[in-house]
Amino acid sequence: MLFLTLFLAVNSVYSQCAMCKANITNSEEGAQLAAGINDGIVYLLVVPYLIFAGFALAIYVSAKRKNRQF
Repeated sequence: MLFLTLFLAVNSVYSQCAMCKANITNSEEGAQLAAGINDGIVYLLVVPYLIFAGFALAIYVSAKRKNRQF
C-alpha cells in the first residue's frame, strides 16, 4: 500500500519540478532565483544526513561508555 501511494505521488513531484523550471526561465531575475532554489535543495539534502550523523554519534558514544564501565 505504501509503495502504491509513493508511486502515484511521483507525478505530482515531476509537475512541481516543471513549475520551478518554468518560473526560473520566465523570470527577469532567473539567475538569482535559481541560486535560491539550489540553496534550498542543498538545505533539504543536508538535514537528513545531519540527523543520521547525530544518531550515529549518540550510539557510538553510548557503546563506548558501556565498554569503558566493565
